[in-house]
Amino acid sequence: MSTLFPASPHPLRDQLPGVYAQDTFAGVFADGLDTMQGPVLTTLDCLDAYFRPGLAPTDFLDWIGAWVGAELQDLMSEPARREAVAMAVVMHRRRGTAQGLAAAVRLAFGATPDITESGGAAWSARPRGRFPGNPLPSLRVVVRVPDPAAFDARRLESLVAAARPAHMPFTVEVLSERSDNR
Repeated sequence: MSTLFPASPHPLRDQLPGVYAQDTFAGVFADGLDTMQGPVLTTLDCLDAYFRPGLAPTDFLDWIGAWVGAELQDLMSEPARREAVAMAVVMHRRRGTAQGLAAAVRLAFGATPDITESGGAAWSARPRGRFPGNPLPSLRVVVRVPDPAAFDARRLESLVAAARPAHMPFTVEVLSERSDNR
């Protein structure tokens, strides 16, 4: 029997009637069928694990990520890709918000960004109150890392461009953690 594939969880040789159990050809033929159907039966027995981001095989994880629209980059570690697939629905719900942008940066880079935006919300019992925020839209994302020279700022800009509100112009800064410019 081949060791390339897992053995069938239900070997056909053990299920042959007594007349064929003693036949060498029938046993070898049953073993050949087990070699072919063993991986299929094993996959079907574990099918629910394939759809769980924490348990799915790595190659299948990327496929699931495409199904749910998770933004996976080749540079992301496997645990980060698993978390991105698991969080895809939540990330889509928060897309275009400061919380969603911060979560996307944290997930992709492991750093918590400082986000400053021009918008705001307020409530007043009297009409004609002052509007909160600035009239010109703007978004500033600052990420503090130990070594800014080793940080991929272009990847950060690409991520912010994809996760920000569509109408907002933005700036991205990568600073040293030791920097006092807050």
